[in-house]
Amino acid sequence: MKKFIFYFFISTLSILSIVLVTNIIRNNIQEEISKLKEEQSKDLVLKSFKTQAKNTNFNYLDVQRPDFVEIAKKSINTVVHVKSSSSGGDYSIEDFIFGRSQRRPQMGSGSGVIISSDGYIITNHHVIETAEDIQITTNNNQSYDAKIIGSDEQNDIALLKIETNDELPYAVFGDSDSTQIGEWVLAVGNPFNLTSTVTAGIISAKSRNLDPTGRTTQSYIQTDAAVNPGNSGGALINDKGELIGINTAIQTQTGSYVGYSFAVPSNIAKKVIEDILEYGNVQYGFLGVTGTSLNSFRAKELDVEDTEGFFINGIDKESGANSAGIKIGDIIKDIDGIKISKFSDLKGYLNTKRPDDIVEVNLKRDNISKKVRVQLNKNERINFYLIGILKNMSSSELIDRDLERGVKISEFNSDYKSYWEDYGVEENDIIKKINGEEINSIADIDKIVKSRKYYDPISIEILTKDNKLERFNFR
Repeated sequence: MKKFIFYFFISTLSILSIVLVTNIIRNNIQEEISKLKEEQSKDLVLKSFKTQAKNTNFNYLDVQRPDFVEIAKKSINTVVHVKSSSSGGDYSIEDFIFGRSQRRPQMGSGSGVIISSDGYIITNHHVIETAEDIQITTNNNQSYDAKIIGSDEQNDIALLKIETNDELPYAVFGDSDSTQIGEWVLAVGNPFNLTSTVTAGIISAKSRNLDPTGRTTQSYIQTDAAVNPGNSGGALINDKGELIGINTAIQTQTGSYVGYSFAVPSNIAKKVIEDILEYGNVQYGFLGVTGTSLNSFRAKELDVEDTEGFFINGIDKESGANSAGIKIGDIIKDIDGIKISKFSDLKGYLNTKRPDDIVEVNLKRDNISKKVRVQLNKNERINFYLIGILKNMSSSELIDRDLERGVKISEFNSDYKSYWEDYGVEENDIIKKINGEEINSIADIDKIVKSRKYYDPISIEILTKDNKLERFNFR
């Protein structure tokens, strides 16, 4: 019995030893295999690094530094110094003490770009907004008197003209829609009265909107080229020497450049001056949709997968978008191949279009891409925050109400709808006056909205369907 137990114990111990040794051998083999794989991985990574190290000149990007010298030589001769004067300004205490009765002239300074050999010059609206006299000085110190051909406050673009018998050097417009973030650019202008100043930078962003109120439809090119007071109206030049923007604004708390500058895209500026020359005012193509820019938060809120694009939440019944079959809930992804990520992308591109132009809208509906052609029409509406959507009256509506011109209430703002209905005001009632000024078209309302401060009191006169004139005051 004792022998049996002894042999059993020896056998069991032998088996356990064999299993243990086998596991040790297996583990050693696995460790060796792992070490080999790790060494191979290191070799591959080192080989990759060595290959990259040999390519430190980034030839695979085909990057070429633009010839700034030649570009600057050509562009500085197309940029001019714009000096303006006006007799505005309030009397000072010194005027009162010393009995000066004549107002002191107000002087302004900016830049402009010659865009034709016979003397047409583009600049910013704010450079010449209050000007009574405008003097142009070219890079070769020739001086000319200029007259204003037209101006557009919304896009901050103005067109001037000087008379000369000489053929002037002029800038050639480039395509601002085709510009890319990271492109080299030159800013040319006259900051602080320092004539013919050239600075360099890159395009930092596109379709920038600096207006937090949403009253204007800005879509700027953002650059890091140094721009200071006096650069306004000057040229933003690409690496081909083409005019791709009109320098307009800086974002600063000191009044001087701190790293960001903004330009009106050349496609918008060119379209504005063409409209001024052809029609006398700026024509805007109207798509007829309202909505919101998408991001991850709004996408979750609206239960959609896309985090980029323009989500449509409203469509004007008389718009081209409605006629083309665009629906609420559709997401605009691009127009004519131009990517639409936010409202300023959409509005910026539409600012280059006119009524009756046809655009191709690429949209998503129920996660299916769809392309539709839309004929833009004229904008006959405006969103007035105290009431809602106001529209120019049609010919038949004017005849029915025995009016020559007028603006009607098309749709109430949901925040104020109950207020107006409580006082008997209905949709299709007519806006007669705002702050004592007669309202003949939405253009009149637009001027009032842009000129008044948000907290200024406002009075509105409305002609009801019973031909009763009602007046409402808001403070």
